[in-house]
Amino acid sequence: MRCFLPLGGLLLGLVLGCGGSRADFIGGRVQDACAEAWPVCGTMAGCILGPESYAEGRFPGQGRFIVQVPEASTVRVRFFLEEAVAAGEETVVTFHEEGCRARVRQALSGRNALELMEKQGELSREADLTGVGDHLIEFSSDMQARYVVKVDVVPLRNR
Repeated sequence: MRCFLPLGGLLLGLVLGCGGSRADFIGGRVQDACAEAWPVCGTMAGCILGPESYAEGRFPGQGRFIVQVPEASTVRVRFFLEEAVAAGEETVVTFHEEGCRARVRQALSGRNALELMEKQGELSREADLTGVGDHLIEFSSDMQARYVVKVDVVPLRNR
């Protein structure tokens, strides 16, 4: 189910559940509480997310997780938003190469983040990561909403 609302009705639509089903977004994945402490890049991440798992939380706030990349791949971080009551100023996703030797930072204004959620049923950011191994993914937002986050890894050779 998709809802097409003018931006003024966007927050109301997200609160009422427009933009797709949470169950469809999660699919057959299992929730990871992200309550661990995995060392990566001189810091700690709460979990390792992959094609069989997802995590959830609440904005405003920030999070970290690890993605294991077996070969050069596009890593896509996808958020499903619920109970959005304020767009905030900025949502950021930062993709780190293995060992944090390089990073790709992607920022969206709060308004643009919610517009993407409305149009596509999710908020998605992606980056091509070439290193093999553990990659730190960090995200933060000052919007007020609940989120479900998952990650997909697609080898570059498959594009």
